[in-house]
Amino acid sequence: MLIVSLVAASLAALLHLYIFVMESFLWTTPRVRATFGITDDAQAEHTKPLAYNQGFYNLFLAIVTIVGVVLVVAGGAGGAGSAFEASPAGTALLVAGTGSMLAAALVLLFSDRTKARAALTQGALPLVALVTLLISSY
Repeated sequence: MLIVSLVAASLAALLHLYIFVMESFLWTTPRVRATFGITDDAQAEHTKPLAYNQGFYNLFLAIVTIVGVVLVVAGGAGGAGSAFEASPAGTALLVAGTGSMLAAALVLLFSDRTKARAALTQGALPLVALVTLLISSY
């Protein structure tokens, strides 16, 4: 189950890196505007600084999660039975990164039910990572 958790966490981090690129660098492109429901150039330009900032939140979540994965994998070389045994710091970073991703998805869902698909996309992999990490620790 630990491998499933690490793969899900890695995929969640990759998704958040993609979101970072969209929000911070591609915000005004037609495809990204459509993805985020931005209807015109003026709206895209007006919200560009907010999106840029939000993109960096996603980058930081991805970095925390990837560092956690790396530490757990590096610590597991000695045959540790769980992520916590392999690397307590790596496990803490995995929980912090994927837990924050999942929390953000829940905030999105509960603040705007029309964004349920986006919340599911954003939150499914972190949820799988957290649940399988918990299962692997027993």
